[in-house]
Amino acid sequence: MFATPATGVIGVVILFALLLSGLPIGVALGLVGLGGLCLVLGLEPALIKGGVVLVDTLTRYELGTLPLFMFMAHLFFSSNASRDLFDAAAKLVGHRRGGLAYASVGGCAGFGAINGSSLATAATIGLVALPEMRKRGYSDALATGTVAAGGTLGQMIPPSGALIVFGIIAEQSIGKLFTAAIVPGLTQALLYCAVIWIAVRLRPHIAPASDRASWAERWQAIGRIADMILLIALVIGGIALGWFSPSEAASIGAAGALAIAAWRKRLNRAMLMQAFEETLRTSGLILMVIIGALVFSVFVSVTGLTDAIGAWVTGLGLGTIPTLILVAVILLLLGSVLDGLALMLLTTPILLPVVEGVGMSAIWFGIFLCRAMEIGFVHPPLGMNLFVIQGVAKDVSINRIFKGVLPFLASDLLHLLILILFPALALGLPELLGN
Repeated sequence: MFATPATGVIGVVILFALLLSGLPIGVALGLVGLGGLCLVLGLEPALIKGGVVLVDTLTRYELGTLPLFMFMAHLFFSSNASRDLFDAAAKLVGHRRGGLAYASVGGCAGFGAINGSSLATAATIGLVALPEMRKRGYSDALATGTVAAGGTLGQMIPPSGALIVFGIIAEQSIGKLFTAAIVPGLTQALLYCAVIWIAVRLRPHIAPASDRASWAERWQAIGRIADMILLIALVIGGIALGWFSPSEAASIGAAGALAIAAWRKRLNRAMLMQAFEETLRTSGLILMVIIGALVFSVFVSVTGLTDAIGAWVTGLGLGTIPTLILVAVILLLLGSVLDGLALMLLTTPILLPVVEGVGMSAIWFGIFLCRAMEIGFVHPPLGMNLFVIQGVAKDVSINRIFKGVLPFLASDLLHLLILILFPALALGLPELLGN
């Protein structure tokens, strides 16, 4: 009687209200999903189905990927990875006009590969890069906008926590998602560099040239990050080339990060315990979110909401590209009021069938969704990266930070359109490597 699309819509509205009220994502998803299943199926079947989802999730082999990559990130963070990555990029290109802004993008891309979090990347690189840029006469708008936008690379550059979560809830290969993210991540960084290049050509005074570092200083800076770069290349390259699975790659990454921390004489009991504690805390929170999302997905599926939305979109007869643009608009509108993870978990069970219905793969949608999530980090009213950067540069107004990020936001929208028009940007490399 209650297994109708209308019930699904009511569930989505209740979930949306709970998220806006500040209830934790995992709790909101679980409550709405389980409550909806009780209404549709009855109490006992709902509890049984919820128990099956819980056990299936906790026993999934690929779930071990997440805490291992997080452990790797915490170890690298304790080894001064962010400062070393930015310093190396600054030594290489800092003498050029806008060079420190380029270095910030490079540092964000490098640290994003280690960390996998947009907020952490923006905060960490911001602490290192913003004082340097402002000290050397860079405009506040360019300096803060660069780091706020560059921080979003943490979600795309593999290994990405967001892509791991998507792979689990959409039952897709995490290795294939990582491989598919490489080219979009690099092109996103290149577009940011293009924005900087145009900005400093139009207004040279906003980014003065700095002193050129000697080649001895450059090689010394590169030497400080060589061990991390080699480990990241081994982990990501090994997954892309099929040498080992994502879980095996995560194990290699964690073991390598331990070895690097020991080599740099930063490995001690206190640091190790803190890394374990942070890893367990974050992994537990994400695990709760994943279980809640899967229960909610079952509820949405049982109500027939996904089929109804798919039939409605098909009935519009828009064609592939207009349908994908419509999906992008929906994601951007929701992303203005929901944080990234909430956006992913709310929309995946509803929009994935629509995207697959117009001939696009779930792997492509994972990359597309991740890009839409990233845009939400830099546009109001949520724009979490903007507030993170303001926390680092407290004397810069949020309006000025937003002014600085606007050109990068335009490049993000262009990149999203390119992904729609040229799906091979995400799918070409996995197909080339036979993933």
